[in-house]
Amino acid sequence: QVQLAESGGGLVQPGGSLRLSCAASGLSLETYAIAWFRQAPGKQREGVACISSSGRMTYVSPFMEGRFTISRDVAQSTVYLQMNSLKPEDTAVYYCAADDDCIIAPTEIPKFRGQGTQVTVSS
Repeated sequence: QVQLAESGGGLVQPGGSLRLSCAASGLSLETYAIAWFRQAPGKQREGVACISSSGRMTYVSPFMEGRFTISRDVAQSTVYLQMNSLKPEDTAVYYCAADDDCIIAPTEIPKFRGQGTQVTVSS
């Protein structure tokens, strides 16, 4: 059974940092690409970042480039999203998803996704 479990969310002040983790079980990171999405109340789901199954390709949305970084630890079967210089507009539920290839478009439905972790950026 495939499970994706996000952790690391919380309340942080503007300008702060958080590192989200996506722990995968029941699948191999070397077989599936892992993407991070976010969704704020009343807004459409937004693709944040993705790392390919080979690990050689990473993508970060231009809106977050320079602030967010995606990485992975295959041995730990975990994908990370490092978020720096956080802004109030980054407030959302962040969740990870797995599919054969990187899925970023908000209308695409990934094969597997986690339940999400809340990130709140506020002073």
